[in-house]
Amino acid sequence: MDKLSYERKYAEKGLKNIAGVDEVGRGPLAGPVVCASVIMPLDDIIDGVDDSKKLSEKKREKLAELIKEKAIAYSIKEVWQEEIDQINILNAVKKCMTEAVNGLSVKAEITLVDGVDTALPINAEYVIKGDANSYNIGCASILAKVYRANLRTEYAKEFPEYGFEKHKGYGTKNHIEKIKEIGPCKLHRKTFIKNFWVEPAK
Repeated sequence: MDKLSYERKYAEKGLKNIAGVDEVGRGPLAGPVVCASVIMPLDDIIDGVDDSKKLSEKKREKLAELIKEKAIAYSIKEVWQEEIDQINILNAVKKCMTEAVNGLSVKAEITLVDGVDTALPINAEYVIKGDANSYNIGCASILAKVYRANLRTEYAKEFPEYGFEKHKGYGTKNHIEKIKEIGPCKLHRKTFIKNFWVEPAK
């Protein structure tokens, strides 16, 4: 599919500031959900932009730097585990995406959103598999993925006993066993681990 078909549709209507927004970190047991929004120039396309999950870590890092250099505007936001536990993950994603779009230094006229379950209070079109089918969403996906990977590296150093660098916070057998053995750290989402860990009574 032409990765610029959505962007061209709005450009042909005279819109100039077409944003993409995507999130990473919906599924892990720990850490924040991270959302990035970006408005890219459509006359200076970066080769290799794709669904961030299909790219190697080194490729993502190189592309992220290029995206930041070329972007008309970009914004990265996070919603941390305490708030995820309070408002649930879907509402956290909605809040994070909205803040990322509203955080752009240039106001988006339309925002292309990855997914269909995140009705946002902004002017938007929802794109199935948007990170693979829209250039701007693909760029946002890469920024969010690299940003969260850097966060994960930091908390792997702070809490080495959990092995975050290996499982990336997801609920692997080893990760769950560690939580059962030593309990969660401050990064764990309590609502995500309640099926196998109960906080001791005080």
